[in-house]
Amino acid sequence: QMQQRMSKIQEELDQTSVEGSAGGGVIKVVVTGKLKVQSVEISPDAVDPEDVELLQDLVQAAVNEAMDKAQTLAQDKMAAVTGGLSIPGLM
Repeated sequence: QMQQRMSKIQEELDQTSVEGSAGGGVIKVVVTGKLKVQSVEISPDAVDPEDVELLQDLVQAAVNEAMDKAQTLAQDKMAAVTGGLSIPGLM
């Protein structure tokens, strides 16, 4: 029964997505609950050929924010099934 619930949560995580953004929303990254990047959106306002480093920093910040949100989502869903126990290999 617990295995069925775990499988269901894995499916839910694969179908659930979270968004991270940076620079006031000029960079948006969408990540699944299973930590796969679905999309990266870069506003033309974020692109400055004179300052590529800023764009790189913004993309990195948005990806990190989205990954953190996805990780928290996965941990919360797993905790609901495991009762908060940390089971090696699940995450």
